[in-house]
Amino acid sequence: MSSEKRSFFGRLKDGLTKTRNNIVKGIDSVFSGFSSIDEDFYEELEEILIMGDIGINATTDIIQRLKVQVKEQHLKEPSECKQLLIQSIKEQMRVDETAYDFEQKQSVMMVIGVNGVGKTTSVGKLAGILKSKGRKVLIAAADTFRAAAGEQLAEWADRADVPMVGGVEGADPASVVFDAVHAAKARGVDVLLIDTAGRLHNKKNLMEELRKMNRIIDKEFPDAHRENLIVLDGTTGQNALVQAREFGEVANLTGIVLTKMDGTAKGGIAVAIQSELNVPVKYIGVGETIEDLEKFDSDDFVNALFDVPVSREEE
Repeated sequence: MSSEKRSFFGRLKDGLTKTRNNIVKGIDSVFSGFSSIDEDFYEELEEILIMGDIGINATTDIIQRLKVQVKEQHLKEPSECKQLLIQSIKEQMRVDETAYDFEQKQSVMMVIGVNGVGKTTSVGKLAGILKSKGRKVLIAAADTFRAAAGEQLAEWADRADVPMVGGVEGADPASVVFDAVHAAKARGVDVLLIDTAGRLHNKKNLMEELRKMNRIIDKEFPDAHRENLIVLDGTTGQNALVQAREFGEVANLTGIVLTKMDGTAKGGIAVAIQSELNVPVKYIGVGETIEDLEKFDSDDFVNALFDVPVSREEE
């Protein structure tokens, strides 16, 4: 593990302290408090996982898998289940390699989500990550509603050293997308990153506008690989799930950027969202600087969550 990767892992581990106290202590008390693996044991475990924001869907899957493995391996001691449980959660969250096809293909990435989740910041950080991989990036500032959104994004574009189109308050967001798509084609851009307004799900006109942007990209850039990333705030727990569902009705969500994972007691929501929506968590954020967004790694996340010591070989 490189020192950069290790420091991110360290920050993630620190950031998940409250979640760990919330879930893992409860799980450990079940493993040590039960003398045999019976229905009561499973029920108690199930309750702790659900209370820890892991969600009913994911919890049911995890418990089912655990029951099968316990039978197959003829386990009798509750303590022998912990490793299986950890492994099961890792499996639940694995991200397919094809999830990052946009790193190789000419792509349009639309970044959506409500205000205040760290969307504009995430666009800036993603631009930096992609640029560091040698990709030619263009940012479209299509959040023309929020005062100073364009200025904020321009600062991030500057920091990531990538050009930006749009950013005029009150402009038509669909026309910004139209101009950006044509600029991206003309300049041979690898990735067009579009920042959108923080749509509140109850504003029908804003959702309609999202559809309109998607139609423009379909028509003007039909060959581009498409990504619709939703940015969700890890501290909002189940509320993040509600937001993702509502955005999923107007955009085909391809990935989740989970921000503010530093200091939340609701980190278990990462497991729930992936399971409930069948949309992978692709990036995870633990702070404010450009280095604080990383590709999601299920092993790292679950190891940090359960405070699993990382072996030297993995470092």
